[in-house]
Amino acid sequence: MSDAVIPPALGPDDLGPDTTPVAYEVGGPDSAVAYVTLNRPEYRNAQNSVMTYSLDAAFRKAVDDPSVKVIVLRANGKHFSAGHDIGTPERDFDTYYDNVAVLHWDHTDKTGADQRLAREMEVYMGMCRRWRDIPKPLIAQVHGACIAGGLMLAWICDFIVASDDAFFSDPVARMGIPGVEYFAHAYVLGPRRAKEILFTGERFTATQAADWGMVNHVVPRDQLDTKVNEIAEKAVAMPMQGLFLSKKAVNICEDQMGMRNAMDSVFGWHHFAHSANAEAGGDSLGGMDAKSMKAAGSSASSSPRAGG
Repeated sequence: MSDAVIPPALGPDDLGPDTTPVAYEVGGPDSAVAYVTLNRPEYRNAQNSVMTYSLDAAFRKAVDDPSVKVIVLRANGKHFSAGHDIGTPERDFDTYYDNVAVLHWDHTDKTGADQRLAREMEVYMGMCRRWRDIPKPLIAQVHGACIAGGLMLAWICDFIVASDDAFFSDPVARMGIPGVEYFAHAYVLGPRRAKEILFTGERFTATQAADWGMVNHVVPRDQLDTKVNEIAEKAVAMPMQGLFLSKKAVNICEDQMGMRNAMDSVFGWHHFAHSANAEAGGDSLGGMDAKSMKAAGSSASSSPRAGG
């Protein structure tokens, strides 16, 4: 582990337009849009726990603000997010944070599978499910790389608007693991495309993602802000109750199609893979790190320090 000092997670009152690793501001049509910005560009917005809990604080701030009707999730720097932090100096998987998504024990005084499961229930699966159920429309504004854990952030949003330079990938099968923890693949891509991107680990373009139904709109990079704001403006004109209940209705239908139960099952296999890797070689990631993922030709080449 690095000796780097891990900064504290931001609370709702700590957030501002330039704060890191998450920035927050309200603007847009009639000042009814909250912009939540991933702001760890030096690490291609790799997601450590500080970012996760700071994101949660930003979403809470937007939900609690009665003037906010729509939330936009975007990113500073060249990329939306290159995945979960598996190697930056601020990697903090062994740091304690008060749980907010699940009621479970502290992972930091556990070892092995018990530690991994306790942490990932909270910061990966639990947080994503919590954010998917935010009662206000959530728009993902994606540019550059959206890899592995980056997909999880995009997939919990109601819309995805991508620039034409955006690309996507879940190369986690290279670690012997069946995709990222929030396993929505078969639902957002369809089973055939899901298998293709998992079996190959190859990146796919924003245009392909739109053709497959994962992305709503693809626009030139210099028109990305404008397109997102146009959609936000239309949503802002709707009554809040209509927005909330419409979102709830669609999410219920998705769950009735089995997504939640399927995700629970796959999450178990995900942790079987971690444990099998650790038992065989002592490393839950199957001996892979970001550099070896890059060398293997995966889309993790967009980041030297991020991955599943």
